[in-house]
Amino acid sequence: MLGLTAIIGCGVTPSREEVHGHERPNVVVIFTDDQGWGDIGVQGARGFQTPNIDRLAAEGVRFTSFYVAQPVCSASRTALLTGCYPNRLGIHGALGPSNKHGINSEETTLAELCRSRGYATAGFGKWHLGHHKPFLPGNHGFDEYFGIPYSNDMWPRHPDLAKFPTAVEKRRRGYPDLPYIDADGTVQEVIEPADQMTFTREFTSRAVDFIYRNRAQPFFLYLAHPMPHVPLYVAPDALGRSEKGLYGDVIEEIDDSVGAVLAALAECGLEENTFVLFASDNGPWLSYGDHGGSTGPLREGKGTVFEGGVRVPGIARWPGQIPAGLESDVPLMTIDILPTIAGVIGAELPELPIDGRDAWPLFRGDPGATSPHEAYFFYYHTGALEALRSGRWKLHYPHRYRSMAGRTPGTGGIPGKYDYDVRTGLELYDLEADIGETTNVADSNPAVMKRLLKLGDEMRAELGDRLTDVVGIGVREPGRVSP
Repeated sequence: MLGLTAIIGCGVTPSREEVHGHERPNVVVIFTDDQGWGDIGVQGARGFQTPNIDRLAAEGVRFTSFYVAQPVCSASRTALLTGCYPNRLGIHGALGPSNKHGINSEETTLAELCRSRGYATAGFGKWHLGHHKPFLPGNHGFDEYFGIPYSNDMWPRHPDLAKFPTAVEKRRRGYPDLPYIDADGTVQEVIEPADQMTFTREFTSRAVDFIYRNRAQPFFLYLAHPMPHVPLYVAPDALGRSEKGLYGDVIEEIDDSVGAVLAALAECGLEENTFVLFASDNGPWLSYGDHGGSTGPLREGKGTVFEGGVRVPGIARWPGQIPAGLESDVPLMTIDILPTIAGVIGAELPELPIDGRDAWPLFRGDPGATSPHEAYFFYYHTGALEALRSGRWKLHYPHRYRSMAGRTPGTGGIPGKYDYDVRTGLELYDLEADIGETTNVADSNPAVMKRLLKLGDEMRAELGDRLTDVVGIGVREPGRVSP
């Protein structure tokens, strides 16, 4: 692999002045890919161990109702990094090699927010917000970056035989060899299968090095692991370490990565002054069976707006500011991370409207703290409003979704076949009594239905809805390059 990329524009080391009675913290976000709600020890994982992630929860707050905005890669990452519902920014689904659009240069990312306060910024791992130069990390606040432009299955040598019989077919469809990219988009080298085996360790090594190099100044670190998205890979010496096979091996290696980051912070004397967030971009890819994860008690998985698709692990630690061992079932979403961090570091919010709100009282465990939103909205399938959650209630609008119910899951990296013709009606679920979304209680809760339908109508007016052909007044254009 290549050596470390150069730091761009670090500038003079800023002071760590106090904000709201505490020093400005470093910010570390660890974001995994397709890791299910049930794929950590403290949420019932079986067949593998996650002691470092569990330690993070024991020393901080674990949000058991932590949500992503959409159950798929690019859209989910857009929400985390901008504080906006991704459909507000014109980002839907998962961008691929043929796409000519990406994150608009007018939008403010978490990296830009931190850099506005003098932070050194870096990202390592998966980007997936557009692979053309205007959309790449160096143009969106990252001083340095080393990673892959999109998902690691978006290249000819991925063995997804159920979709594409040969590598030639993938090439015909425009899938290039997968490259490494740096902050300004320079293609560093083409990734070989052996490189994928060391993805988790390589990106972790670069993250740890960044911590050491910037220990004397505030920094923002975004460690976006491509794993456990298929195809699954671990370093050769980690193969076979878990009882669950390759998937368990992958998760345990991710847990090692969390441990390495925490150890680096401790060795640099930064534990007490670093905000760490661990989360996943969506639920598990259930069609892959033994190469996919677990939703625990939740319904469905990646690619659906049922709880298994959008509810993910969510843990944060900041010793002295976040109480140790705190557990919260109050709904929270990734759109709230940017404004929460803005408040923590004393940064101005973006000029353009965002959807997220400061949720710091929830992280701090303030008595009576509630969600900063009356409801969270789940869009999917190019701008379709499919569900919303408000308090204990989850409303689903009539829509088609994919399911593996009654189907044979895949094995060995080859997926099973989804049923794409399953439909849900206008349905209401009480998540406090029915976390698995099994019993529709719409008819017995007319007042709740009336309130939630009104909230949905209000959101449609703002962000539109393809299911009802409503055009929203608040939608912005993504960035585009010429065809």
